Amino acid sequence: MDETQHDRLDLSSAAHAGSTPEIPQPPAAPSVAQGGTPVPGSKLSAEELEQLTADIVAALKTVYDPEIPCDIYELGLIYKIDIEDDRNVLVDMTLTAPGCPVAGEMPIWVENAINSVPGVSGAKAKIVFDPPWDKSRMSDEARLALNMF
Repeated sequence: MDETQHDRLDLSSAAHAGSTPEIPQPPAAPSVAQGGTPVPGSKLSAEELEQLTADIVAALKTVYDPEIPCDIYELGLIYKIDIEDDRNVLVDMTLTAPGCPVAGEMPIWVENAINSVPGVSGAKAKIVFDPPWDKSRMSDEARLALNMF
């Protein structure tokens, strides 16, 4: 295993598509023992990780695609969130279309939103196009807001 332990929240599965996503719960990290006691070398307890994840998701829900009146989280544009022990956050995200006019700006918006979360030491958003986004990735909330059933 690499020197930096981290927890990964993968939102690219079909389980995220088509339903209102709840605040995701990250898998138990190998760096955290039962009961939330950090294992030597870990910097986050299970409780801290859970709260940080909830705060990051809340921050992501403040970022909107300017052409679609729905936040990027509910649109299903966030594919993966990695929270490293040093509280750096790495995000894989996509766009509704490869030619999106804000392709250069949206990752910066995501990074700024995550960096505003107390306890985050840094954020990096990476645009990916695999798997390609389609409307099946949208939550029920987004489908209702956009009248897309």
